[in-house]
Amino acid sequence: MNAKPNVVLILNDDMGYSDLGCYGGEVMTPSLDRLAANGLRFSSFYNTARCSPSRASLMTGLHPHQTGIGILTYDSGPEGYAGNLNHRCVTIPQVLKAAGYRTYMSGKWHVASSLTKPTDAWPMQRGFDAFYGTIIGAGSFYDPNTLTRGNENIEHEARAPGFFYTDAISDNACAFVEQHCTGEHANEPFFEYVAYTAPHWPLHAHDDDIAKYRGRFDAGWDTLRQERLDKLVASGLLESHWKLTDRDPTQPPWTDAEQDEQFHAWTLRCMEVYAAQIDRMDQGIGRLLATLEKHGKLADTLVIFLADNGACAEDIPEDVTIDELVDKLMIARRTTRGGEPVHFGNDVQRMPGPENTYQSYGTAWANLSNSPFRLYKHWIHEGGISTPLIAHWPNGIATKENGTLRHAPGYLPDIMATIVDVSGAAYPSSFDGHVVEPLEGQSLLPVFGQDTSGDDRKPMFWEHEGNAAVRIGKWKLVKRYPRAWELYDMDEDRTELNDLASREPERVKAMAAQYDAWAKRCGVLDREKVVALMKSQGVTRAFWEKDEV
Repeated sequence: MNAKPNVVLILNDDMGYSDLGCYGGEVMTPSLDRLAANGLRFSSFYNTARCSPSRASLMTGLHPHQTGIGILTYDSGPEGYAGNLNHRCVTIPQVLKAAGYRTYMSGKWHVASSLTKPTDAWPMQRGFDAFYGTIIGAGSFYDPNTLTRGNENIEHEARAPGFFYTDAISDNACAFVEQHCTGEHANEPFFEYVAYTAPHWPLHAHDDDIAKYRGRFDAGWDTLRQERLDKLVASGLLESHWKLTDRDPTQPPWTDAEQDEQFHAWTLRCMEVYAAQIDRMDQGIGRLLATLEKHGKLADTLVIFLADNGACAEDIPEDVTIDELVDKLMIARRTTRGGEPVHFGNDVQRMPGPENTYQSYGTAWANLSNSPFRLYKHWIHEGGISTPLIAHWPNGIATKENGTLRHAPGYLPDIMATIVDVSGAAYPSSFDGHVVEPLEGQSLLPVFGQDTSGDDRKPMFWEHEGNAAVRIGKWKLVKRYPRAWELYDMDEDRTELNDLASREPERVKAMAAQYDAWAKRCGVLDREKVVALMKSQGVTRAFWEKDEV
């Protein structure tokens, strides 16, 4: 056994709080359910509401704006909005390499503005010994753009028969572990970051995986939202007095959706494909766990799983032209590998799943995925930032039969702090001649051993596209840009149905002042200023007009 544990950090993309089987969902996730049953499930862990900012925060232990990734990897303004990982931060692999770890990554990077030319913000330049994956944030699962090994573009490998990106991420993650355990570094600890793009749009999945879910969602979003809440309460993850939020007001009752035969068939297929995407990821995680077991590494490996933001309510296309998707954003192909045209958009006459489609599952199903919370990716209400968090480490975490729950709140900066703590690594004050910002998170290692109320932790802060929040103890002050602050008692009302701002004006004032001080310290700009800068620079409109559902 290594004196220092191995660490496998698994992140998936655009998945809701309650999709996994072990979090009340209908998706069959036996591999993740196994980790949960023999480890910890956290009920109140938070991400940062969007792909790039979450990855930046996860990898560095800082807030996104401190790293240069205030929105996405497009230049949206000065300092915290440059869209490129800066040198005021260090990554987990950079810190662990100094402590004797080998470091590997398979999957989506999405924290570098240069998509085709290696820069000092690419994985190999930020501490990884080996990298396989994509630099861009989304794309076809059959033929992804920016597919890279090390620093070399290998998009041609996607032309191989049977290529599917989720499988490729899993296969390469397994291969890195296999190579490590049988090579010259076998006696050294390792860190592996596995970053899936599933279940981010486009809706691409294997027919056999989709078939497993035929009929599973026929009850519709209204019934299934209540069923999920009931299961979450029964499992102890949520409290029985937290009420289900209303169906998104922009969406029809399921009984109305059933009346349109064509729409009904198409929307069911959307959810079935979405579920199949998660299922395929879980199959790959199962292979990774088997590889760790094969080499006797699982017991002394800390495995962490979480999602980068809440479920995504975006329609395809949404304020973005096909030319922008293909040529400017580089997240789509005009044709399939066989030369067929790709059909863009949520067209009820065309079923999602195959390579020649490019669709998303929409608001109503995202509302289900985030049950029982409201709002989605982009927003800082619970639906936008609540994530499953599973921690499994047999030699380091003592659990009861059928797993153990942890209700203490935490968020992404805590992951770096935790890994530094369990590895015995030293977080630096400077790196390669650059001053590094101090860690913003708190180690979860004490919580691994015993649940706490969370009242003793530092305030937690968020901002994305003007949407903002601060949580102090049980109180959460949250704003949906451009609206006023709302205040919620998370002990009594985690689903954010009873706004107490008008009853607690002094608390709102005090918490808003703490938020303002944090925003100033971390380089958060007023949303109006950022929008003006993006307009002046011609940034694609979808990235500065996400103010309403």
